[in-house]
Amino acid sequence: MKIVTGNDLKSGAVTWWTGVDWSIHIEDAVDAGEQAEAIAKREEAARRVNAPYVIDGEKDADGTPRPTHIKDRIRALGPTVRPDLTLKPADPDHRDWVI
Repeated sequence: MKIVTGNDLKSGAVTWWTGVDWSIHIEDAVDAGEQAEAIAKREEAARRVNAPYVIDGEKDADGTPRPTHIKDRIRALGPTVRPDLTLKPADPDHRDWVI
């Protein structure tokens, strides 16, 4: 699975390609497949996202996209030093993502 990620131009928030637009929620990300690099280039050229790049991902048991690399798992959730500020603080398995 290939996921396209980048940062929002105004807020700097981590964003994920949904197949149509960008979302701050990893669960909205789609498998961009072989088109991932082309999508990243097109979206950056159109100034819809800052510094997009392609990462490897996988689907968890529920079918939700999940980055395979720890760096991108941390980006998907938010600060590790303040779990109360993560995007999914109610997820009982969110700590498993970063360890």
